[in-house]
Amino acid sequence: MKELTEKEAAERRFGGNFALFLYTPLCGTCKVAARMLEIIEAMHPEAPFYQTNVNFAPDLVQRFQITSIPCILIFIDGRPVETLYAMKSVDELYTKLKPVIERS
Repeated sequence: MKELTEKEAAERRFGGNFALFLYTPLCGTCKVAARMLEIIEAMHPEAPFYQTNVNFAPDLVQRFQITSIPCILIFIDGRPVETLYAMKSVDELYTKLKPVIERS
């Protein structure tokens, strides 16, 4: 996953299909979610997955009203269509991310 700054993430949201993973480095649950995303990314290296450390993205957190981390924002045609807070399994996460993967 490519790391985006808050500015890059804000600019990226205006076009295309992608998933933005919001995390903090010291969050254990975030590390588990990141590993799940890495597995999916290994199967689909062309998938547009990005990540942003929320410690450096307060405006992004406020704009999308993020209430918890880890969080995955799914964008289709540049618009946020889903916010995921619970990443239960790779299979379930893959199903949720399928629109991003298929449209990339």
